[in-house]
Amino acid sequence: MKCLYTFRSSAFVPTVVVGMVAGLLLGGCVSQTVRSVDMTPPQQAESTVPENMLLDVGVAVFDPNVPEDYDKQIEENIAPEVRRAESNYIAYYLKNLLQSTGNWGAVRVVPRATNAVDLIVSGSILHSDGERLELAVAVTDAGGRVWFSKSYKALASKYAYDPSVPANIDPFQSLYRRVADDMAKHLHNLDPDQIIEIRRIAEMKFARDFSPDAFAEHVAETRSGETVLLRLPAENDPMLGRVRKVREREYVFIDTLDEYFAEFHASMQSPYQDWRQATFDEAIARQQLLAQARARTFAGIVGIAAGIAAQTSDNSAIQTAGTIGIIGGAMILKSGLAKRAEAKIHAEVLQELGTSAEAEITPHTMELENQTVRLTGTVDAQYEELRRILRVLYYEEIGLALPEDAQPLPGDSAANDSASDSNDTSET
Repeated sequence: MKCLYTFRSSAFVPTVVVGMVAGLLLGGCVSQTVRSVDMTPPQQAESTVPENMLLDVGVAVFDPNVPEDYDKQIEENIAPEVRRAESNYIAYYLKNLLQSTGNWGAVRVVPRATNAVDLIVSGSILHSDGERLELAVAVTDAGGRVWFSKSYKALASKYAYDPSVPANIDPFQSLYRRVADDMAKHLHNLDPDQIIEIRRIAEMKFARDFSPDAFAEHVAETRSGETVLLRLPAENDPMLGRVRKVREREYVFIDTLDEYFAEFHASMQSPYQDWRQATFDEAIARQQLLAQARARTFAGIVGIAAGIAAQTSDNSAIQTAGTIGIIGGAMILKSGLAKRAEAKIHAEVLQELGTSAEAEITPHTMELENQTVRLTGTVDAQYEELRRILRVLYYEEIGLALPEDAQPLPGDSAANDSASDSNDTSET
């Protein structure tokens, strides 16, 4: 947008007063960014990829990045429960988008990074409301090689919240698509041998987690933190067979979690979109008010300064103009301060919208209970407990004493009953 104004200086109006008026008028020009709804799909696989050449991907639940300080939460307009819910929602949406491309094997949402998959996508929410989304995303393969680590930003269009837009199109679709396309670009730069090596390293690292004595010498870490493959066990190695069996059990648990993430995503969809749409309008209004407030405050200060300067003139007409400038500048300054107060009200409305959304989203917060292995608590705690129980079962199966980190915890009925529940677990 361009604003054109013409100013003519007269003999009795000081140039500085003209500058005050110009500043005020130009301050009224609010720049606007042209936005559209991006429904472009991510890059698709050009042909069917053999199964042994597909990398399994784990999308870790995003870091909600909620400040501990309450004043900081208010300042950044963060509703903690909304942000924590978003950390699950964003991971699940990205998982679905990646799965739709055909570029990958199984794509799963995982509570945190795990050696059960070949590639981990992790991230943190830098900013989120209905108008703007910013994420920090890192993609790392099983060998510890970081494919990329970068920040993504997208602005939503008001039309993205129109009922005519398909439900599977996110207001920030372009951001997710860029992540998916960056991953595909890196994947296509790998040769088949590199892909196979990543898959083998992932399996050996998983095996080493469960049986360090048997698999410690199959992989090693370099000084740079990467993992290299030293050797492979025989395909008919019974220890490898047991590890693969344990890995399948973990996949079953993660797939069960995926069902809960899907239910959570569906339950959150409506209130979350309502919150986003409301915060879009509020965020835009707040930005415009702050821009107007800055312009008017500046123009008011300039007007007062010009008026004071004019009072030193011997010309009565210039003095009169200066007085008018002081009065006008004061009024403009007062208007600017009022705009700031109005913007603050919009910020408070944003916070209230977040709080009201919490009331709708919180009842759907996931508390998974897998009756087979009797896991309770947060998803991350359940995942940690599952891995410990799987180690218990693994060591019982090979007839070895349990290592220290697999010992049952005091009062832990799940672990104490693991032997009796092993048959049920294997049926999962």
